[in-house]
Amino acid sequence: MRNSPRRTGSRRTRTGARTGTRVAALCAALLLAGSAAPALAAAPGGTTAGATGVAADAASRSGRGTLVSFDLLYTLEKPDDVTTWLTSAKFDTGTVRYGVDAYQLVYRTVDPYGRPTTASGLLVLPRGREGRLRPVSFAHGTGSHKNDSPSMQTGGFLPAPPITYASAGHAAVAPDYLGMGLGPGPHPWMDVPSETTASLDLLRAARAFAPRTGRTLDREVAVTGFSQGASAALGLARALQSGEDRWFRLGALAPVSGAYDFGGAELPALLAGELEPKSSVLYAAYTLVAFNRLHHLYDSPAEVFQAPYADTIEALFDGAHTGRQLMEGTPATLDKLLTAHGRDLLGHPTGPMAAALRTTDDVCDWAPRVPVRLYMASGDEQATVANTAHCEAVLRRHGVAAPVVDLGAVDYNGSRHLGSNVRATAAIVRWLDSLR
Repeated sequence: MRNSPRRTGSRRTRTGARTGTRVAALCAALLLAGSAAPALAAAPGGTTAGATGVAADAASRSGRGTLVSFDLLYTLEKPDDVTTWLTSAKFDTGTVRYGVDAYQLVYRTVDPYGRPTTASGLLVLPRGREGRLRPVSFAHGTGSHKNDSPSMQTGGFLPAPPITYASAGHAAVAPDYLGMGLGPGPHPWMDVPSETTASLDLLRAARAFAPRTGRTLDREVAVTGFSQGASAALGLARALQSGEDRWFRLGALAPVSGAYDFGGAELPALLAGELEPKSSVLYAAYTLVAFNRLHHLYDSPAEVFQAPYADTIEALFDGAHTGRQLMEGTPATLDKLLTAHGRDLLGHPTGPMAAALRTTDDVCDWAPRVPVRLYMASGDEQATVANTAHCEAVLRRHGVAAPVVDLGAVDYNGSRHLGSNVRATAAIVRWLDSLR
C-alpha cells in the first residue's frame, strides 16, 4: 500500500466517439456512432498532463468508494480556454468563471449483485477556487462503447456538462457507470440500483481525493443527469435523502429528458412508432440484451430477435463495438428486428421483465425535500415528453411541486433530445446559483 502517488511521464491512450452527422445524433442519447478518434490530447487552449497516481484510501481495500487510482487528464488553465472548449462543443459559455482541471478517478464499488468491482468517473475542479466546493453530480446519457463515457473523452458532448459545472465554481462529479470507461464487464443499461451505487461511490472517492488538491467537498450535492442519466440522478438523489451516506446529503435535483416511465410511456411510444425509428431500434435491442443479462428474459436471442440479427445482436452490446457498428449491424425498423414474442415482451411485460420495469418506473415515486426542476424539450424524438409529465404528476401526488422547464426548439446535430442536454446545462447552473 502506497502513502503517496506514483508519478510517471507517460499516459494511457484512449479512443473516443465523435461525429457531427445527423446519423450520429440518432444513434441514441449520446454520440454513439463514433469510430476510433485521436488519442487523448489537450483540449483547445489547455494543457495535457502526464501525472498518474495510485492512491491508498483510509477505508478497507474492499470498501465502497475507496479511491484506487487517479489521472490528471487535461487542464484548461483560464476561463477563456474553457470558453473556447465549450464553444467547440456547442455548449453555452455564459456561466464560465474559472479554468478547470479534469481528473479520471478509479474507485471501488459493487456490481448489480452486490459483489466488489471497480468503476471509473470524471472529477472536474475549478482552478483558482480553493476551500470547500459544492459537488454537482452529473449522470450521462446512453452509450454503447466503453469510451462513450465522460472520463474517456477530451472534448465534445460527453464531458461538456461537468466542464460547465466546474467552470462555474462547482466540483463536478460524473460517473462512467459500471462496465463503461475503465470498468470491467458489460454495462447493465437502465439498471437504476447499480447506477445509484456507482454514482454514490464516485462521490465518496471524489471526497477522498479532493484534499490532494487543497479542496474539500461540501455536504450538499446538487444532482442532475440527462436521458438514461436522469433516472440515475433520481436514484442517487433518493439514496442521498434516505441517508445512505454519512456525509453527503441531497441539496437540489434537476434531471433532464429522462425515461422516468420506461415501461409505461417510453416503450409504448417506441413500439407505436412515435419516436425516431433508428434510435427506437437501438433502444429496443439494448433493453432486451441488457435486461436479459440481469433478469433472464429469454434462453436464445432467436426468441426475441429476427434473423440474421439474432446471431449478432448480443455481441454488438459488449462494450467494444462502436455506435457506428451498431447502426450498421441493426435494421432500420422494429418490424425487421423483433419477433412477435420480442415485441410482446416489450409491450406486454410479465414475469422478470415486468419486475425489472417496476424498478425503472418508480424513480419519481417519492418526495424530495429539496428544490426540484424537471427539464425537457418539446418534440424530443427519443424520450417521449410523456415521461416528464408522468414524473411531474407522481411527484405532485407526493406533495412535491416540480416545475417543468420546456427548453424549446434546441437541436444538437439534428437531435432535439441531445439539444435538451446542451440547453439545460447552463440553465441548471443559473438555477443553482439562484438557490444560493
